[in-house]
Amino acid sequence: MSQAPRRVGLVLARAAQVLGEEPYYHEFLEGLERVLTPAGVSVLVQVVTDRAAESATYERWARQRRVDGVILVDLVLDDDRAGLVTSLGLPAVVIGDPSTAQGLPTVWTDDAGFAKEAMDFLAGLGHAVIGHVTGPPGLVHTQLRQSGLAAEAAERGRTLLVAEGDYSFEGGRAAALRLFAERPTAIVFDNDVMALGGLAAAAESGLRVPVDLSVVAWDDSAQCQLAVPALSAMSHDVERIGELAANALLAAMAGEPAAVYQAPSAHIVVRDSTHPLR
Repeated sequence: MSQAPRRVGLVLARAAQVLGEEPYYHEFLEGLERVLTPAGVSVLVQVVTDRAAESATYERWARQRRVDGVILVDLVLDDDRAGLVTSLGLPAVVIGDPSTAQGLPTVWTDDAGFAKEAMDFLAGLGHAVIGHVTGPPGLVHTQLRQSGLAAEAAERGRTLLVAEGDYSFEGGRAAALRLFAERPTAIVFDNDVMALGGLAAAAESGLRVPVDLSVVAWDDSAQCQLAVPALSAMSHDVERIGELAANALLAAMAGEPAAVYQAPSAHIVVRDSTHPLR
């Protein structure tokens, strides 16, 4: 007798326009499917508008037995989703910091540590006033990146300026324009799409990248490589993160004990958008 088809769920609480601009989740899904498809498991992706709709989706999936497990992303402080899926009997994996996982298996990326590396890189180029265009401020990984940048800036006697973004091109452009009033010589953007918006803002403002402004994107992608100038980036192996998540979820579905899976370290890929300060 053949095994019944199995399915895992991924709910993304993002505006459809923002999600469509982001390469990150396309690469993440490729990694997931590379492991899950040979195991006879498909992936169900649901895009919703907010956290309440996300929680309602888990409740509906559990009630209808639509999925055999779920992957939780974009955790916030005091997040109730890990407790919810546990109460619903859904095996789950958290992508994020282990402190948010409430005992669930976790694929961990060291956002604070990688942020320190980005600040170390820019400080090493001589930049003293450095901007950070964040993702949504409630997300734990946003806060970890900001704290990592702030700690390294303080250690090195640098000034860190912060402007809130939303992962979209326009959000990155608007945040960069706000930062320009304080004259940073370098800006770190929390994803590649916002960094592209930052390049557009610099061009509008008559700033030359990298002569007047160095730009670093968080998350490397083909968009970073094709930008003019090509964007330096904190590069993650996003497909590998997807593979780790898939293996962790298969283990959870098999009833294995929860574990923390360390994602590969990110590293700076230097391209044309960064330059030593003259």
